[in-house]
Amino acid sequence: MNVGIVGLGLIGGSLGLDLLALDANNYVWGISRNPETCKQAQAIASVNIASTNIADIPDRILDQTDIVVICTPIAAILPTIIAIAPKLGSNVIFTDVGSVKAAIVEPASKICQQYNQRFVGSHPMAGTAFQGILAAERNLFHNRPCVVTPNVDREAFEQAFEKVRSLWQSVGMNVYECSPEAHDRAVAMISHAPVIISASLVASCQQEDEDSILKLAQNLASSGFRDTSRVGGGNPELGRLMAEYNQSAILRSLYTYQQSLQKTIGLIEQKQWEELETFLANTQRDRNFYLD
Repeated sequence: MNVGIVGLGLIGGSLGLDLLALDANNYVWGISRNPETCKQAQAIASVNIASTNIADIPDRILDQTDIVVICTPIAAILPTIIAIAPKLGSNVIFTDVGSVKAAIVEPASKICQQYNQRFVGSHPMAGTAFQGILAAERNLFHNRPCVVTPNVDREAFEQAFEKVRSLWQSVGMNVYECSPEAHDRAVAMISHAPVIISASLVASCQQEDEDSILKLAQNLASSGFRDTSRVGGGNPELGRLMAEYNQSAILRSLYTYQQSLQKTIGLIEQKQWEELETFLANTQRDRNFYLD
């Protein structure tokens, strides 16, 4: 399989590492804005060849490309496809790794159809706290979930859909199929809204107006606070783009959380301790539904 990867960070770099290690017949070319990243990707065997400009990739390689995976930030996915689609042959399949799908799948599909190409949205849900090509690692995707979102015209896109599914399965992912809209609602609940909630926890702690208490809290903060605040301390650009491109689904989740939190505040205000314990027992039980 000949695969192009645009965006050689943690996800793109790790995908290249796995593809080249899994099959000697695989070929991976990469594009990055940073020349140093291109050199590093080649040095760690994440790509066979990389450049800052697709024009530097030999035509014979581009002509044999099966799939191009866009691993850029959400806002750059569509502009990237617009820029490189004309330079690739017909029947090339595009996919992406963005955490929002409804805002991407339909316009990307229309762009690709102009060149007799196909777009199938995907979202591999894997990662670490680190970023960049030097954070890339083998088996990052192993046994992790990946959503693949078929185009509305499923029959016409069946072959492309199956190739994208096979790509993620080849690196060990558990692939789920759903509509872009269903994906965005589900991911808002378990990924996007938690970023905003976690960040709000940090912000609320910082509002303590007595310096000695604030300093004491900072010194005492341990694993519990690290766990609940981790995603709120992540990449600010990514958090903003999640909210911007998945606004309605995130707001839906945040309003539901707001109602739940207000109900819990009421239990504490009214000293309904048994009801509070029942609530916590239920969440202790239900948490298991969301874990491996």
